[in-house]
Amino acid sequence: MTKRLAEVAKKAGVSEATVSRVLNGRSGVSEATRTSVLTALDVLGYERPTKLRGERGRLVGLVLPELQNPIFPALAEVVTASLAQRGFTPALCARTIGGVPERDYIEMLLDHQVSGVVFAGGAYALANAEHAHYRALIDRNMPVVMVNAGADVGFPHISTDDAVAVEQAYGHLRSLGHEHIGMVMGPEDHMPSRRKLEALTRIAGAGWSVERTSFSMESARLAATKLIERGATGLICASDVLALGSIRAARRLGLDVPADVSVVGFDDSALMTCTDPPLTTVRQPIETMGQAAVDLLVNQIEGGGVEPDELLFEPELVVRGSTGPAPKR
Repeated sequence: MTKRLAEVAKKAGVSEATVSRVLNGRSGVSEATRTSVLTALDVLGYERPTKLRGERGRLVGLVLPELQNPIFPALAEVVTASLAQRGFTPALCARTIGGVPERDYIEMLLDHQVSGVVFAGGAYALANAEHAHYRALIDRNMPVVMVNAGADVGFPHISTDDAVAVEQAYGHLRSLGHEHIGMVMGPEDHMPSRRKLEALTRIAGAGWSVERTSFSMESARLAATKLIERGATGLICASDVLALGSIRAARRLGLDVPADVSVVGFDDSALMTCTDPPLTTVRQPIETMGQAAVDLLVNQIEGGGVEPDELLFEPELVVRGSTGPAPKR
């Protein structure tokens, strides 16, 4: 108990006696100090006293599907900074293969009496995945915001307009003379990939093909190899990581990028200006989206009514060295 008091006091920047008064519900403590102590308790992973468990702290969960794709740490940086400016403490929950499942993170966040949760990818992004664990959030009236397209599970979404992204990428490749265009997309039930394909079907008609893959560089290499062998000279990819795998595929086949194959990514994640060649990609407005997600979440926390709608943000095509004129045949 003494160790716990000391740790919480240090984290909150108050005395152990003050921590004791808060935990025992005694008077003589300002509301700001009381909130700081309870938040420190949550962050350190200690259970609140029973009489305080019904009160939510200033803790907000941020659930990420992975950290290997640099777009997710970039979004986390924006969201955590914006939360801190609003007086909230972020609790980062990043999933890994074979690690803690999303449903367990939800249970943990609920046990810690979080004020709300931001999801930046997860089971909701897969149409055929299990979504029942989100019911616990709905039952608790938990403020939630989900980033990017997903199944309708009853929460508001902040999304990049996938249709516009594909229009920009496809229009760019067509303007360079590419007639045979391939799509390196995520799994069939991956909602952002599904919306990209639906958009291409509307605007392109024939002259393109698709390969589905998981979101890893090696699986993208295999998918892109199949497309190139079928004659694709331009590739549109569902992420920058998939685009880098596609460039690797072209080189393994003895081809040059962009002289023989042009590649367009999606995200404009960190260091894409430093790749060889620098990657042409469709930029997600991560800073604007992250701040909007926090604004929407805080509005819910403060009692504002929010409909479970989707806010769409327009992406931007960033042309670099991985795209060029179609090869003459």
